[in-house]
Amino acid sequence: MLSFLSSRQAGLEDPLRFRRAESTRRNHPDVHKYSVETVQWYPHDTGMFTSSSFDKTLKVWDTNTLQTADVFTFEETVYSHHMSPVSTKHCLVAGSFGTKGPKVQLCDLKSGSCSHILQGHRQEILAVSWSPRHDYILATASADSRVKLWDVRRASGCLITLDQHNGKKSQAVESANTAHNGKVNGLCYTSDGLHLLTVGTDNRMRLWNSSNGENTLVNYGKVCNDSRKGLKFTVSCGCSSEFVFVPYGSTIAIYTVYSGELITMLKGHYKSVDCCVFQSNFQELYSGGRDSSILAWVPPSYEPVPDDDEPTTKSQLNRAFEDAWSSSDEEG
Repeated sequence: MLSFLSSRQAGLEDPLRFRRAESTRRNHPDVHKYSVETVQWYPHDTGMFTSSSFDKTLKVWDTNTLQTADVFTFEETVYSHHMSPVSTKHCLVAGSFGTKGPKVQLCDLKSGSCSHILQGHRQEILAVSWSPRHDYILATASADSRVKLWDVRRASGCLITLDQHNGKKSQAVESANTAHNGKVNGLCYTSDGLHLLTVGTDNRMRLWNSSNGENTLVNYGKVCNDSRKGLKFTVSCGCSSEFVFVPYGSTIAIYTVYSGELITMLKGHYKSVDCCVFQSNFQELYSGGRDSSILAWVPPSYEPVPDDDEPTTKSQLNRAFEDAWSSSDEEG
């Protein structure tokens, strides 16, 4: 992963551009009518995936046939949805909704029905994310500047409302018990679930302790965010130093999670980047933009290794591509 970053800093901008293998045609009876905001694989089986749209539907798809297996229809716009990446105890999809009645709707894939509603935000909820550490903990981000953590098993629901001031009194009354000084339109847990990252239209990103809701006060500087909708950003997994990848205009900014240092900017899209996701198995990053492109940012197969004794530079296999398997005989 470090060689992936160093190659970007050296100016080697060579992302792979995907070609469309299969898609639903515009005249397909199951296609969404308006903008698709979120797409997610079913965490335990790639034979199924989900999509939600501004057409007020959440659809469950059969990957093999590209036909819908189930459709949830709502009265309001669906801004985002998320399925738990770790839960084996439930098949709930959390969907976030709009201005008429800000709420999170939980849909059960097993029964095909909506189970219950989480209410507490004052404006539209722009992002939701299940904890990768706890089956029933859900984080929500809203245009009311607030981020809430919920235990969906509890009647009261809300566990914590994150406070950027950590409980200290602020001179601005309107900023009390708020996570940002603007709309909060993106959130993402670290891979271990111990911390939560949020971004807001105040051009700030914040890192929170997910167990007690404390603002860790890591300074990432200005994180440009002019998105009117949810901002889909992601974190690395399995790296010696964890990174966060944030869409930043037509580029992707890479920061170290715990120090806040800006490492580099990935350039490859011709228009604004809307989303990115990290694939830990191959240490690859995928990004989607308004230029109708999906780019794969792939670390080089081999990385240079300086040799003090020789003027030439040797190369070794990048650790991202190494086979971690070994036999007991070899270890002995």
